[in-house]
Parts: sequence; C-alpha cells; structure tokens
Amino acid sequence: MLALLCVVSLGFISCGSDDDDDELPAKPVITLTEIGHDNSKHAHPGHDLHLEADVVAEGLIKSINIEIHQENGGTVKIEKAYTNGKYIGVRNTEFHEHIDIPENAPLGEYHLHFVVTDNNGQQTVAESDIELVEDDGDDDEDEHEHHHE
Repeated sequence: MLALLCVVSLGFISCGSDDDDDELPAKPVITLTEIGHDNSKHAHPGHDLHLEADVVAEGLIKSINIEIHQENGGTVKIEKAYTNGKYIGVRNTEFHEHIDIPENAPLGEYHLHFVVTDNNGQQTVAESDIELVEDDGDDDEDEHEHHHE
C-alpha cells in the first residue's frame, strides 16, 4: 500500500510544469529620458512635444502607443501609435519622436501615457505629467523643434 501511495504521489509531482520554455520573457522596461525641451515637461499648442525614451523588450516590441490627455475634466486627447517602422520587432530601442500638439489645445495640465506592448501581449506603461503653456518665444527652444510627419 505504501509503495502504491509513493508511486501515485510521484506521478502528481512529476506532472507539474518544470518546463522553462513555457515562461514568458520579462515585460518591457521603459525609461522616459526626455519629455519636452530639456525635459521641461512643457509643451506649447501649435508646436510639437519632444519625447525620448529607452525601451527594452525581451519579447520584441509589437507596438508603442502615446496618449496625452487633458486633466481636471478636460476632454482633449492626443494619440499616436507606432505599429510599424524602426521601433517594431526589436528588443532595444531609443525612442525619439516629436508629437504634434494641436494649435487649439487649451493651456493647462495634461497626463502622458507611454505604452509598450511586446509580441507576447505583455504591456508596460510609463506616465508623466505635462503642462501646456503659452509659447514664450524662447529662441533656444525653437532651434530644437523639428516637425515630423
């Protein structure tokens, strides 16, 4: 009887999944390195927002989605999706883009969501506050602005 119990117990123990092949790679890691000129976390309506991040995705990048939405009950939402191109299908990348801010976007507090999804469906979100402020005509800042399509 004891021998039968040992055999049955061994059967249950060995049925457990010790297969490392079933484990997913680590979720993507995002480091927001610059939001706005000189990481000011400011943007101006009618201009673009300089955005840089380092991304590491062991499961390879499937998409990068940017959402900037107005805080305090506002309804303005700016969205940009990257689903093909230089950031997709790679493990490590330095994201550097300029997100267009509509000219009619109201001044005030906004919130940024930077979402990376890997080929396994795992997502990581990095967030930051942003403020839309009046353009002060700072020539230094204008020199660094680029307009991308």
